[in-house]
Amino acid sequence: MSDPFLILGIEETSDETLVRHAYHRMARKWHPDQFQDEAQREEANRRMVALNHAYEKALAHCSPKKQSSLPMVISCEDALELGGKMLDKGFPESALQQLLRASSRSAAWYAMQGKVLMEMSQYESAEQSYREAVRMEPDNIRYRAGALDALVALRESKTLGGRLRQFMGKKKR
Repeated sequence: MSDPFLILGIEETSDETLVRHAYHRMARKWHPDQFQDEAQREEANRRMVALNHAYEKALAHCSPKKQSSLPMVISCEDALELGGKMLDKGFPESALQQLLRASSRSAAWYAMQGKVLMEMSQYESAEQSYREAVRMEPDNIRYRAGALDALVALRESKTLGGRLRQFMGKKKR
């Protein structure tokens, strides 16, 4: 993967505040919801995934409190277990962080990422994760059901009613 600071457009000596500011600036620029054209949307989605990974790495690099005694890379099985526990406790962002520590990615990993992204209302990315799980294990009915659920949620989120529900859900938090 490319240098996270290069992706964010900042110096490697930047502090957490600059990392967050750069991330938010870039996220506003590349958020897929801003694009009508499907090809542009897909490109923006790819850039957002890279941006999210860069943001996590840059924060980990410049934040001493983020550095812990935990190893940065863990087995796929451990990442799935820790991610599942975080998701069960209602912390999808933490679940995603645990998943991203995995040394490898299996079909189960992609399915779990899809489940986490669904919780975060990131339906397009969730659908892509589930599709990858299905590609790796085409006969797995749960992965296919997850992909279908993500696709339905994505389509629903693009309707006026879906947008209103998302907006009202965000206001409650």
